[in-house]
Amino acid sequence: MNSQVTAEAISALYQQQSRRVLATLIRLLGDFELAEEALQEAFACALQQWPVDGLPEQPRAWLVSTGRFKAIDKIRQQQTQRKYQQQWLAEQEEDGEAFQADEADHQNWHDDELRLIFTCCHPALSTEAQIALTLREICGLTTEQIAKAFLTSPVTIAQRIVRAKNKIRDAAIPYEIPTQEQLPERLDTVLRVIYLLFNEGYSQSSGDQLLCAELSAQAIRLGFLLLELQSDSETMGLLALLLLQESRRPARIDQQGDLILLADQDRSLWDQSLIQQGIQLVERSLTGRRIGPYGLQAAIAA
Repeated sequence: MNSQVTAEAISALYQQQSRRVLATLIRLLGDFELAEEALQEAFACALQQWPVDGLPEQPRAWLVSTGRFKAIDKIRQQQTQRKYQQQWLAEQEEDGEAFQADEADHQNWHDDELRLIFTCCHPALSTEAQIALTLREICGLTTEQIAKAFLTSPVTIAQRIVRAKNKIRDAAIPYEIPTQEQLPERLDTVLRVIYLLFNEGYSQSSGDQLLCAELSAQAIRLGFLLLELQSDSETMGLLALLLLQESRRPARIDQQGDLILLADQDRSLWDQSLIQQGIQLVERSLTGRRIGPYGLQAAIAA
């Protein structure tokens, strides 16, 4: 263990790792709500213990293990033990001795993130539900932030997310990575959600501009994550398109909040680093077997 762990350091770790921990807890516990509660419990324990005991050698694995055991304790302590709870506890206890979270097991962490992305973007869910669930579960935005971005009420967003989770549970949507046969179609759905998410943040000329920028930034982050997890030419094409579009954000709106046409923009304000990243991805995407609409749009934008 390492000493000198502050609340600020734990908060920073939450921002960096909470979605990965959640993805693994969902796989282990089989329930979104239970996993979210376990995540919060684990970080609450970290805030109490780490400043005293020091940082664990494997913080992320510690959080997963702690969250899992907190969830087991919660179910065990409930007075009314339903049949499914008894079965769930039996399965957890049966797996208990074999369970060990290990940060060196990169493949499992990698696969859990993929599972969460494909579950949130499952085609059985409506587009609105896919976007709301993605923002909440993968990006970690609050219902208030999501509602503000989409100019609706937090209650509406909360209901949308609850309905999506209920649909996943009631329809027994599997928390899994699609097969190779399913992957092209399922990947297209994920890419579409990321594209729509980016556009929500990029096309708005009114409202909270910081929040609009955050939506686009989250879409780009998801694009990078998906590229790391699934290196596909259309994924590269979409990410390239987003980076090239985002590079022009500083020049798109004047001081009065009005949009500036591309031909009239001050190109010295464009982000050259994003442009270079975008161009490199365009070149890579055009060498792939599957060149789709995102790759073509990115090539035109470059």
